[in-house]
Parts: sequence; structure tokens; C-alpha cells
Amino acid sequence: MTENVVIRRATLTDVHAVATMAGELLNEIMSAIGVQVFNFNLVETTARLIDFINDEKYVVFVAEGADAGLVGFIALVESHALYAEGAFGIIPELFVRPAFRSQAVGMMLVEQAKTFGKLRGLSRLEVTTPPLPQFDKTLAFYERDGFAITGGRKLKLTL
Repeated sequence: MTENVVIRRATLTDVHAVATMAGELLNEIMSAIGVQVFNFNLVETTARLIDFINDEKYVVFVAEGADAGLVGFIALVESHALYAEGAFGIIPELFVRPAFRSQAVGMMLVEQAKTFGKLRGLSRLEVTTPPLPQFDKTLAFYERDGFAITGGRKLKLTL
């Protein structure tokens, strides 16, 4: 099935579909944990995504099925830290629509992120998954692709 899927960099014509998938991702997370931790608004998310892409603050690659349209996406942002020895990439979102999971689409998206990161001179890619049993499959996916647990927990402070 993956022979019918192409990975490419998202353009402004993709923003509505990517924003829609971001909403699907957030709703899936909230359903799994049973807590409303995100506020999603499609119009605001679409506008934000347009700004991010125009400013090149946020790089998006999409998985496009020959007959299915966009079926997944991965986003990357560049950050800098002393511990990472300079520039590194953060994957804030990775989503594959349920009907296309377990068909290597997620792996193809991660491979594209790795290639892009190497070309940009990033020292590493980082991703955070919740340390909850509901996300064991997600953790296993990343571990199969070479990611290693480095400890810690993701914390946030809303400003």
C-alpha cells in the first residue's frame, strides 16, 4: 500500500487538510486520556499554520495517497540547546489517519524528517510521548525507528 503513498513538503494549498488532521490528532489524544487538554479551532489553526509555513518556523511533510488525498503529516521545528550541541529538531506532531496505520506511512514520514534534519545540520530529533499506557504503541513505534528514551517528562506553563 505504501507504494501508492508519496511524501512531500507541504505547501499552502495543504494547510486546511493538515489543520484538519491536527484536530483529529488532538481529539484522538483527548479521547484516549479522557481529559480535554487541548482547545482546537480549525479556523485559528489553519491561520496559524499559514503563518508558520510562510515564516518557515514550522516545516511540514505530508503523506499523500494516490486515491486518498492526504493521509498523514509530520511537523518539525528547529530549536537550539547547549545539551544538544547546537541546533536540533523537535517533532511536535506526527499523525497518520487510522485507515493508513501499520502500512509504514508513519515510518516514511519519520524518514523524511531524518533526511531533512541531516540536510539542515541538526544534531538530533526529539519527540515527546505521554508516559501513559494508552500511548505504549506510540512509544514502541518511535523506538522501532531508533528513538531512545532519555528520561524526564514534558511540562508546560501556560503564559
